[in-house]
Amino acid sequence: MPAEIADLSTAGIRLIATDLDGTLLRSDDTVSDRTRAALRDATAAGLVVAFVTGRPPRWLDDVMDETGHVGVAVGANGAVLYDMADQSLLSVHSLPPELMREIGDELRVQFPDVAFAVEYPHGFAAEPGYVHDWRVNPRLDRHGRPIPEPPMGTLADIASQPGIKLLAKDRSAQPDHFLVAATELLGERATITHSSSYGLLEIAAAGVTKATGLAELAARHDIRREDILAVGDMPNDIPMLEWAGHSFAVANGHASARAAAAVTVGRNDDDAVAELIERVLA
Repeated sequence: MPAEIADLSTAGIRLIATDLDGTLLRSDDTVSDRTRAALRDATAAGLVVAFVTGRPPRWLDDVMDETGHVGVAVGANGAVLYDMADQSLLSVHSLPPELMREIGDELRVQFPDVAFAVEYPHGFAAEPGYVHDWRVNPRLDRHGRPIPEPPMGTLADIASQPGIKLLAKDRSAQPDHFLVAATELLGERATITHSSSYGLLEIAAAGVTKATGLAELAARHDIRREDILAVGDMPNDIPMLEWAGHSFAVANGHASARAAAAVTVGRNDDDAVAELIERVLA
């Protein structure tokens, strides 16, 4: 293993928190046998292993199938705690409908090409102009039942019930500039981040981040932040990396995530998370 990993003190780690896309998952969305074994060994050793991700609950079942790991995930950038074993939500922090509509109207004035979608605790809806870059839903649920296509409608239609995430997409916007401008516009009314290489903002309730979701999970297990190892790759991981006692960014990550982490490790395609877990268990 690299010297910077071998020289680290990981004594006392009780919780391993890892982002998924771009971090634990390889670029083709697969999980290696090595990573699968590391997750299994960490759980067998009594460590809490948590997926801390921007993914909503509906996109976590396939990760469970790929990794073999069943536990509690921090989903939607901290907005939910999701028990993957029984597919239940343990906590939800939502944006109220009126605030989503207000945010959307204001963003549209400054960014006329923006289109919106809403993640609900169980489901998704989008404006007709919200062009998807991947299949919106898995084709089947865990029980093999077809999942209906999500409804389409105006912002007023799709923001008619609380959402765990408001998505704002503007293909013409540079993602980091889009984030800065939206943050200046909206202030402290919501938490805004991104985890994409194009103009897609992820907007959550004020104060909700991966750090708050991870802290909520840690409290359930009576684990101190000093005993948590976190690893990520994108701006939405920064609060978690700044909060956890031991923070790592993968080498393929966004520059801001690498700057926020104490240590930069290998690439996701080279099983960097597995290597960290192996170090903890050594």
